[in-house]
Amino acid sequence: MTWHARDVDDTLHRRAREIGGTREDTARRLDRAMGSLGTAAMARMEERLSWYRALSAEDRSWVGLVAQAGIAAFVEWFGHAGEGRPTPSIEFFGTAPRELKRSVSLQQTVDLVRIVVEVVEAQTADLAAPGGEEELRNAMLRYTRDVAFAAAQVYAREAEARGSWDARLEALIVDALVRGEVDDGLHSWAAALGWTSSPVVVFAGFAPDADPQSIVEGLRDKGRRVAHDLLAGVQGDRLIVIVGGADSIKEAARTVVPRFGPGPIVIGPEVTDLHAAARSARAAIAGLRAAGGWPDAPRPVLADDLLAERAIAGDEDARSQLVEHVFKPLAGTPLLDTLATYLEQGTSLEATARLLFVHPNTVRYRLRKITELTGYQPTEGRSAFTLQVGLILGRLTVT
Repeated sequence: MTWHARDVDDTLHRRAREIGGTREDTARRLDRAMGSLGTAAMARMEERLSWYRALSAEDRSWVGLVAQAGIAAFVEWFGHAGEGRPTPSIEFFGTAPRELKRSVSLQQTVDLVRIVVEVVEAQTADLAAPGGEEELRNAMLRYTRDVAFAAAQVYAREAEARGSWDARLEALIVDALVRGEVDDGLHSWAAALGWTSSPVVVFAGFAPDADPQSIVEGLRDKGRRVAHDLLAGVQGDRLIVIVGGADSIKEAARTVVPRFGPGPIVIGPEVTDLHAAARSARAAIAGLRAAGGWPDAPRPVLADDLLAERAIAGDEDARSQLVEHVFKPLAGTPLLDTLATYLEQGTSLEATARLLFVHPNTVRYRLRKITELTGYQPTEGRSAFTLQVGLILGRLTVT
């Protein structure tokens, strides 16, 4: 080696020792300043972050500890520079209790990191050893960048895990309502998903030809956009959707109907809360089974508009409802005989009047009373069919 080469080599080694000494000096200064940096960071958060001011005193204290732990982690990381810096971690967030970590969002975490960076950068001239200012700034940039990436990865993993857990809870709730197994566990599951809405209505139809998870996620996103609580489940070829908080059934239908596949869609009766939604789900599913009996039914169709088809298909709820609302209000009155005769005579007013030995106006009056008492109009085709089924079921219950 020539004398010139030795001089260059000696210069490089001396320069490396100087850089190492400067870094160690800066690390010592950072270590001594950790307390004041943490205090300054908390003061800056109080001044700049509205979400921080809204926290309770206990939670603000926890956030302060997290900030101080983050500064300590940076100082330790900076001190490893000569050994090849490891990738920064965000294990210091473990300082906070689980409840606080759930309530602090990723954006708020970024705000916190940004405040800490600003505080350190503002004191770079005092914190860095002479000649070490640039190294400290570069280290801060790298550290905060890597911490931000690490935080995003953690939040993404937790969001994915939370999403999977929410999906399982959602499936359990839908399944429980379909099977009519409503207990305190249902309310606990719903509370975990943040369900607070009423009234509630259930839709039943056929699922589109797509991945079940994507169907449910699409419905959930739509519900969030229109500020409705929404639960959905794909069961075989059937799609069940539970909507809460809509101003009307028509509004709920506009939200979810486009998400169903081809075929009938049946809407269960509106109920007061999720606990009563099992009744709505039962009616909607029974209506879906019986919808083939009315090929020209509107889409969607109310389950109560399919009472006759449901009763013929064996739905005990529909049978009881027809007996209660059609037969019993007319039993023991001339209205029952008038209705039976009118239907048997092909809805002929004159033939009914002749057989009953009354004036046609009397028949008209009685038909209006039947409409008032039952809600069904004997002169209208669908209503006459429903009245006929209700009349037959009522007769069967008294024989």
